[in-house]
Amino acid sequence: RAADVADLRAIAKRRTPAAAFDYVDGAAKREVTARRSREVFDSVELLPRILHGVAAPDLSVEIAGARSALPFGIAPTGFTRFMHAEGEDAGAAAAAAAGIPFSLSTMGTRSIEETAAASGDGDRWFQLYLWRDRDRARDLIERAAASGYGALLVTVDTPVAGQRLRDVRNGMTIPPRLSAKTVVDASYRPEWWWNFLTTDPLTFASLSDSAGDLPSIINGMFDPTLSLRDLEWIRSVWPGTLMVKGILTREDTRRALDVGADGLVVSNHGGRQLDRAPVSLQALPAVREEAGADVPIVLDSGILTGEDIVAALALGADFTLIGRAYLYGLMAGGQEGVRRVIELLAKEVEVAMSLMGAATTADLTPASVRAPWLEG
Repeated sequence: RAADVADLRAIAKRRTPAAAFDYVDGAAKREVTARRSREVFDSVELLPRILHGVAAPDLSVEIAGARSALPFGIAPTGFTRFMHAEGEDAGAAAAAAAGIPFSLSTMGTRSIEETAAASGDGDRWFQLYLWRDRDRARDLIERAAASGYGALLVTVDTPVAGQRLRDVRNGMTIPPRLSAKTVVDASYRPEWWWNFLTTDPLTFASLSDSAGDLPSIINGMFDPTLSLRDLEWIRSVWPGTLMVKGILTREDTRRALDVGADGLVVSNHGGRQLDRAPVSLQALPAVREEAGADVPIVLDSGILTGEDIVAALALGADFTLIGRAYLYGLMAGGQEGVRRVIELLAKEVEVAMSLMGAATTADLTPASVRAPWLEG
C-alpha cells in the first residue's frame, strides 16, 4: 500500500509505458526548473509550536466563491487518458468525493460536458488557452459557463510549446503510434495497452484536429500574440471568477490585476515551458506583496507532499493545485489511485498543521516557516 506520493510514482512507472510516464514526469530542456523546485520546497523549514492544543485542524479553504474541504485541488492536465483509461472521469469523481475542485484543461481528453457530468455536484474549474480562432475560444467559454464551471483559469505562459526532450526522444505523438519499441513496451504492461486499445479513441476533446506531435499541435492551435487586450476580452465574456495562470513576477501581477483578473495562479507550468524559469514558491512572496492581502492566490508547480502545501500557504498562497502528484496516482490505480493521493496529502497537511499549532490555514503565516532565500 502506497505510503506517500513517491510510492505512487514508483508504481506508476512500473505500470505505465515510458512515453506516458515521461510525459508526466518530464519537464523542459534539461529540467533545471523542475529540479530546483524540489530543492526549494525541501529547503523550507516548518516551525513547530508546542502546547497549542490543536488536535484536529480545519483544512477547509474559501476559494473562487466556494468552500473546498482541503487547501488543494486538482490542476488542469493535458492528454490525461493517455496516462490511464479512466482519465478525467477518475479525477473529477475523486475530487468531488473529497470536496475539492477539479480543473479541466483545454488539452483534456474529455469534453467540458462529460467532465461536468463526472464531477456531479463537485466544484469544477476550466483552464483556457487562447486559440487563434476566437470564435472557438468563445464557444469554450460559453460552454464552461453553461456547464457550471465556477472559475476560468487563463494560462498565459504557453504562447508556444516548451521543448520537452523526453517527449522528443520517446517519439511522442497524438494518438500514440505503434512501433517496434511500443510493442516491446506493451509486453511488459499488457493491462495499460489492453485498456488503451479497447476504450474510445484518445483525442483532445476540445480541439478540432488533435493528430500529430504535441509541439506542432500547440503551435498550430494557440496564439503567440496573446496580449492584455485578449485578457480584457475574456473578462468581458466570462461571468465567473477569472484567474490568470502563469504569474511569476511583480510586473505581471500588476498587469493581470489591472485588466480585471479576480485571482492569480503562481505557476511555472511544472517546469514544462521555460527551463530556468523562477521556482513558483520563491516567486510567491513578491506576488503576494504586489497583489495585496485580499487577492486570491493559488500556487502550483512542484507540490508532491502535504508539507509542500503547508509551505505554500505559509508564504502567501490561499490555495494550491496538484498536477504530477494527481497523475502519479491516476497512473498507479485509476480513480482509487487519485483518491489515495488526496487522502495521503490531506493527512500530511493535517499532521503538519497540528505539529505547527495551526488550527486553520489562516494560522499559517511567514512566521510559521523559515525560507533560506528570504533570510538576510
